[in-house]
Amino acid sequence: MSQTRGRYDFCIGLVLAMSSSIFIGGSFILKKKGLLRLARKGSMRAGQGGHAYLKEWLWWAGLLSMGAGEVANFAAYAFAPATLVTPLGALSVLVSAILSSFFLNEKLNLHGKIGCLLSILGSTVMVIHAPQEEEVETLNEMSHKLGDPGFVVFATLVVIVSLILIFVVGPRHGQTNILVYITICSVIGALSVSCVKGLGIAIKELFAGKPVLKHPLSWILLLSLIVCVSTQINYLNRALDIFNTSIVTPIYYVIFTTSVLTCSAILFKEWQHMEADDIIGTFSGFLTIIVGIFLLHAFKDVNFTLANLPLSLRKDDRAANGTLLSTYDCFNHDEESSACLGEIQSTETLSARRNGSLSAF
Repeated sequence: MSQTRGRYDFCIGLVLAMSSSIFIGGSFILKKKGLLRLARKGSMRAGQGGHAYLKEWLWWAGLLSMGAGEVANFAAYAFAPATLVTPLGALSVLVSAILSSFFLNEKLNLHGKIGCLLSILGSTVMVIHAPQEEEVETLNEMSHKLGDPGFVVFATLVVIVSLILIFVVGPRHGQTNILVYITICSVIGALSVSCVKGLGIAIKELFAGKPVLKHPLSWILLLSLIVCVSTQINYLNRALDIFNTSIVTPIYYVIFTTSVLTCSAILFKEWQHMEADDIIGTFSGFLTIIVGIFLLHAFKDVNFTLANLPLSLRKDDRAANGTLLSTYDCFNHDEESSACLGEIQSTETLSARRNGSLSAF
């Protein structure tokens, strides 16, 4: 009966996590559509300090969609392992990318399509091999978990490292090193996920009629969550303001998810009873998602399609003579493509002459 109940909760958490990604991914599209509609009407844009979007129903639909997604994500932690819920957050990026290609006419290049496919495959592998954490159904059990020496040491190290990064490393290197601010919000994010997990259990107990509001752990978790999330938002916004979003997003996803996986493994001991193939499958799925997110973000501005692929693979004797130019780069800049191709042809002619080929004349 317990195993059946565990599988039932796992499925509920999985559905909630996927629903969260769909709602959050779709919210960006709705907000963008609303802002574009205002721009066509000639209203002052949000980037210029305007607030006309508050009168646009599409923008409000996007805001409500994001709220629904966050609620679903919050609830997912109460039913499924954090090791499963957190990596599936990458699906919101895929949903946003796919929907934008349909509704915003934003082109999804070959790298982006491959990245989406890899992320979906990686997510599927993680779902299949996801660990089944130890049963934690009450706040009392959660308090014993939080008091475990292993987790206490981990949480202490996270706090110490975060304080050093905030007060010592940040002021000196935060403006030049992308890892400083991202590391701060990522490692603290591991603690915030643990707080969310505990509050999810508290909410389940509250609906069951138990006096959880009188339990001091409920308020400690709530206060800790507010502090952690506020710190995360602050330093993530700093990183986004200083560095390119296409670089910040994949790095943040990797470090944040790794921190959550580590914290979850220490807190819930969910890796102890896993088979070797499940451990390998979980890590393989996670790495596949990382590669997919990297392809989707790092090359999103590269104009490269299947139509360009055959031309980029024509290496033949040009590669052998060391005269191959970057055809890849030629297709990234349409206005320079003629000059690039002309230079390639000239190089081929010189090469043929050096080899004594009459066809060059």
